[in-house]
Amino acid sequence: MVLSSSEISQALYEKCMLLRESGAAEAWLERLVAAPTQSQIAGQGHILRSYLSETIEPLLSEIGFEQEIFGNPLEGEPPFLVAKRHEASGLPTILVYGHGDVIHAQEGAWHSGLHPFQIVKREGNIFGRGTADNKGQHLINLLALKAVLEVKGKLGFNVTLLLEMGEEVGSPGLAEFCRAQMDLLRADVLIASDGPRLMVDTPTVFLGSRGAMNFDLRINLREGALHSGNWGGLVADPAIRLSHALSTITDRRGQIQIPAWRPKSLTQDVRSIIAKLPPAEDQESIIDMDWGEESLSPNERVFGWNSFAVLAMTSGVPKNPVNAIAGSARATCQLRYVVGTEVDAILPALRNHLDTNGFQDIEIYGDDKVRFAATRQDAENIWVKKVISSLEQGAGSSVHLLPNLAGSLPNDCFSDILGLATIWIPHSYRQCAQHAPNEHMPETLFHDAIRLMAGLFSDLDSEMPSQKIKSN
Repeated sequence: MVLSSSEISQALYEKCMLLRESGAAEAWLERLVAAPTQSQIAGQGHILRSYLSETIEPLLSEIGFEQEIFGNPLEGEPPFLVAKRHEASGLPTILVYGHGDVIHAQEGAWHSGLHPFQIVKREGNIFGRGTADNKGQHLINLLALKAVLEVKGKLGFNVTLLLEMGEEVGSPGLAEFCRAQMDLLRADVLIASDGPRLMVDTPTVFLGSRGAMNFDLRINLREGALHSGNWGGLVADPAIRLSHALSTITDRRGQIQIPAWRPKSLTQDVRSIIAKLPPAEDQESIIDMDWGEESLSPNERVFGWNSFAVLAMTSGVPKNPVNAIAGSARATCQLRYVVGTEVDAILPALRNHLDTNGFQDIEIYGDDKVRFAATRQDAENIWVKKVISSLEQGAGSSVHLLPNLAGSLPNDCFSDILGLATIWIPHSYRQCAQHAPNEHMPETLFHDAIRLMAGLFSDLDSEMPSQKIKSN
């Protein structure tokens, strides 16, 4: 019997309600969270691999995926899993991405009664490491696919799942794997989930991400420390020198002072997308309205502009200070940048800026630091319009469309290497304590996202136009 669209919608709603009421969805989340897949800790290779081969394998089998685990092209780095469900030649193929690794547990820093690798429900939230980043998010998409299959008996498209286990350490080998496996990963569009919604009760779609470049600024004036009484006023203080150097990079409200770091890609089209978002002061109470580029709105600053941050600083021994002037100082810094920033000019421009301002003694170390590329999909892409239409129908309200995520993720592997339209639908929110103790997923968000994604996957049928992968 062929079901009408309204009958399919009702059946999907009932299926998703059953996943909630039976506890089946949360049981899967509990299983995934229990795997201590901390990629930032050395010697975890067997645990990372077992997440792919044992922890999530039964769910993928239920969906009808053919699965294969691949070694990383870079020696010693975490593996990848590619799972495929092929329904028919000529149908569009959706590439779904997620990462099963998490940051270190930070055990002992969680609230009483909470444990990183056990889910605990408290005050409407589900606590546990990975609930928001990223186990809960890719689980939502997989359960949504499963619900569609159980209702319709088919998806109406082919799907490829790519799971990596090293995103939290910069996705080592992902770009190389995508280049080597272009035929295996051939698709029409990427639909993936990571990061937070703009506001917890409204679906968000973002079309790329800001890039990130981390680097150290170091100054080493002498070996060892010198007594601050005997030498104070006679020898230069490296911490003071470094602090003054940092103060030239931005002004007192954080406005970037290096011309090459100020982007020219905040076009009227991008401004128009950002202008439709709710004002920043309505999103979060902790936003500092007088920080950042003064001529821009707070939303433009975070989604259309570059930002500089000092992530950590050290000089001397902060835990046990002594009356001595340190011989060296170090700051770990980061530039988050949007499309249009000349990446190869970032560090040379900094070098020139420091030299011009008299800080030739400040050294820059950036070769071994984290880097993500900036990406941004065209909002007029037909896949984007189809996804937004479906989500708005399912939510009964407009979605928040972002030109790019304010944070960074390896989207360039999909947009630039695989040549795909890239659409991200985050299932978390800003206050989820991602990368911190007490990470959590709101119960309502978890279950509503399954329903929304089931509706979306049901809508992505064979009538969608083919936009095949380009040759590189």
